Amino acid sequence: MPSSRGIISEVFKYPRALFRTVFVIVNNIYCVPTYLIWMFLLLPLKKIHETCYYRIEGVLFHWLLANVTMWSSTAGYDLVEMGDDITPALDQRTLVIANHQSTSDVPLLMALFNAKNGVLPNIMWIMDRMFKYTNFGAVSLIHQDFFIASGKSNRDQSLQELKKHLKKSYIPRKRKWIVLFPEGGFLRKRKEVSQRFAEKNNLPVLNNVTVPRVGAMSAIVDVIGSPESPCRTSPSIPVATVTDEYNRATVKTSPEEQVLLEHTQLDQEMEQLQIANNRNTLVSGQAIGAEDCDSFKDSHFSKLNGKLNDCLEYILDVTIGYPNGKPLDLPTIVHGMRNPCQTYLFYRLYRSADVPRDSESLTQWLYERFYEKEKMLEEFYRTGAFPSNNSVTLPAVVQQDLLRFLLIHLFFITSTYVHYQLILMLINYSNVMYVYLLSNS
Repeated sequence: MPSSRGIISEVFKYPRALFRTVFVIVNNIYCVPTYLIWMFLLLPLKKIHETCYYRIEGVLFHWLLANVTMWSSTAGYDLVEMGDDITPALDQRTLVIANHQSTSDVPLLMALFNAKNGVLPNIMWIMDRMFKYTNFGAVSLIHQDFFIASGKSNRDQSLQELKKHLKKSYIPRKRKWIVLFPEGGFLRKRKEVSQRFAEKNNLPVLNNVTVPRVGAMSAIVDVIGSPESPCRTSPSIPVATVTDEYNRATVKTSPEEQVLLEHTQLDQEMEQLQIANNRNTLVSGQAIGAEDCDSFKDSHFSKLNGKLNDCLEYILDVTIGYPNGKPLDLPTIVHGMRNPCQTYLFYRLYRSADVPRDSESLTQWLYERFYEKEKMLEEFYRTGAFPSNNSVTLPAVVQQDLLRFLLIHLFFITSTYVHYQLILMLINYSNVMYVYLLSNS
């Protein structure tokens, strides 16, 4: 027989769900327009100081996504993270790849990134083009996320557009993280097609994930991949790697040997510079634009010019595991009818330098990651936990700051009031001017 507490909980579940739904709708009504109006009012700043404009935009974008985070957090849908320590990647150029099960994957990843310092202001999402026509579409356009078109007929063109977008928007804006779902769609929609493809090509048949598509990842790695990656054709001018610098710094030499070594290195650099000049290849900081990582990252002087920071440092593989294999979805996050639960996120962090760049090897590498996900999720659904022996860090609940949520809401509500008064003032001024012009005509 159900307890009195359980009965009370069931009675209040529906009014609570109604309240949450209304609140989320209202939240969208005053938050999204506020973001758009601020970005419109700050357009003159974009002409004067574009970097400052996009820094402000990044902060507002973060605060906007913090509102989405609050939806899942207040419903009791917690996140538990485990696996590799991802702290080194937080302030570095990082490609995030994750399995895709439902419409809740994105808001839950937003909740995860909201708790990580500096990630959301400098993130770029790669999403299906259909999301351009949602209420967040205009926000994503201003933030310069990328909308990719699905289907074979659009694939080549979309990948070329992605490369251009990375060069024109991602690198100049100094974005850090890129979020990509390599499966290209939800598990329930792609599972059957994926299994047929696997059987046809003698690949393992997957049940908990689908065979990933390598196109978008290959385009990203091709443009901003590490110059130290394996299977990389050696350039005519050697790459100055961090490892080489570390080795030189740790080798003990006498003062005389050190002077000789420095002179030798200087002679080699001058020789390489002369070769580059003979080939009409400029490698100075002025000659290499920040918008094209591939054009300078193989240069010996790229490290000296600080341009190596425009290349990918890490690839973060995130495995999302829902309790009992039953994913949440966006409507559930909105109304909160499902009982509170914990969604697990398992991390694997790879140096970009350790990931192959050529198409065949990269495809094999990505397939292996999803084969690992298949085994891990099979274990997770059987036992309720990811294998702890593969985890560097213990499972920990991602903590959200409720006070910060409140302050952000106060900002958006206050901004909405200010913008409303501004619009009224403009309307009144227009009416006065109209009457004045009529009276003088």
